Amino acid sequence: MQAIGLIGLFAYLFYDSIASVIVLCPVGVIYLHEWREERCRKKEMEFRSQFQNSIQILASLLKTGYSVENAIRETEKELMPLYPEECRIRTEYERMGRELKMNLSVEQVLKGFENRVQQEDVKNFVTVFAAAKRTGGDSISILRETVRIISGKIETEREIQTLLASKTLEFRIMCVIPLGMVFYMRLAFPEFLSVLYGNPAGILLMSGCLGIYLYAFQMGVRITRIEV
Repeated sequence: MQAIGLIGLFAYLFYDSIASVIVLCPVGVIYLHEWREERCRKKEMEFRSQFQNSIQILASLLKTGYSVENAIRETEKELMPLYPEECRIRTEYERMGRELKMNLSVEQVLKGFENRVQQEDVKNFVTVFAAAKRTGGDSISILRETVRIISGKIETEREIQTLLASKTLEFRIMCVIPLGMVFYMRLAFPEFLSVLYGNPAGILLMSGCLGIYLYAFQMGVRITRIEV
């Protein structure tokens, strides 16, 4: 519905033609792609925050003397009051708990977790743990250090996003202002813009303006997306 509304708005402001809706369909496709990317990004950030909390709990349990297997089971219990039942992190830890009850090794359980999630922090966590087990190192100490590093990385990115929040708001306002100006001109002084509609020169000019607007929007999105 948002994509349809955006196409209709562009058709009204830039071309004043219903027929232009067909031409602007690619804009709707681009918008849907960006919307999906943003939703996926928010979901990933949400999961990373959940994962950070879970591995911090896991590290504290390991520090008190729990084995890795028991620490995973206890982490599952500790997550219950923090997140709803359908939450992704709880689902994953419940599955790992069931797999441990089936006598699967910790390496197999964590590897399955990594394959299901396909997330960089999880991959790094599992890789370090597997390497420590293979080399016979102090896996618990290594896991605690890994948790500290991953948590620091997530906290750094969260601080960056907090600092960028005001700039992101400014960017969104700047995206609305040009459309608002054209909309105001169309309502208040329609005769000033009438020469831009219904003729080849006007269509070419407005298409150029739309192209510049979309390019600027893409650049703004890239600038406000900083990953650590």
